[in-house]
Amino acid sequence: MTDAQTPEPTPATTDEPTAAEIARLIDHTLLKPEATRADVEALVAEAAELGVYSVCVSPNMLPLTVPEGLHVAVVCGFPSGKHTSAVKAAEAAEAVANGADEVDMVIDVGAAVEGRYADVQADIAAVRAAVPAPTVLKVIIESAALSDEAIVAVSRASAEAGADFVKTSTGFHPAGGASEHAVRLMAETVAPALGVKASGGVRTLEQARTMVAAGATRLGVSGSRALLGGGPAAGGY
Repeated sequence: MTDAQTPEPTPATTDEPTAAEIARLIDHTLLKPEATRADVEALVAEAAELGVYSVCVSPNMLPLTVPEGLHVAVVCGFPSGKHTSAVKAAEAAEAVANGADEVDMVIDVGAAVEGRYADVQADIAAVRAAVPAPTVLKVIIESAALSDEAIVAVSRASAEAGADFVKTSTGFHPAGGASEHAVRLMAETVAPALGVKASGGVRTLEQARTMVAAGATRLGVSGSRALLGGGPAAGGY
């Protein structure tokens, strides 16, 4: 995995990562259906101010003008994952053509629940083929909706399909978002070959540090300013 895929924080002076180090792991996220272009422009400005790794937005918000050093992530097959592989692949390819550096795709969670892991792997592989390296591919598995067995199997399928990260959650599923247990299980299964992104419900610096200690190498956060200690949370992710 390249430095562009998994940023390395500045060495810490304490046992816990500092707020600045946590910031460099954050995908500053806005995926609300009612989001406007003005909202996304404000997101980019805030991301630059806070020193986060990237912004994560819906594909119809591209292309974006971002300052040097700020990456652009986009979701794919979001939030249900119930799109055909061909549609996901086309959506991902268009996003990259429009400037996305990273793609966060949603699996067919129902296929994982049924144990159809080969189908899950094929779905991921189709998107990977459409957006080869250096594009970073993250695979959203909705860990809160899966058994431990399925989390492990889908994480392995993601690795076999050539993904760069496994990611806990969309933040929109009623089963919930990231958990320390799921992050640890995913990291034990695929790290260090793949990164692990904790997303959904990570709202405080303490929660972020817990996820990093469990093995998260990236964090999906909408209320980044509040998490880092600079103001109220935006909510919604």
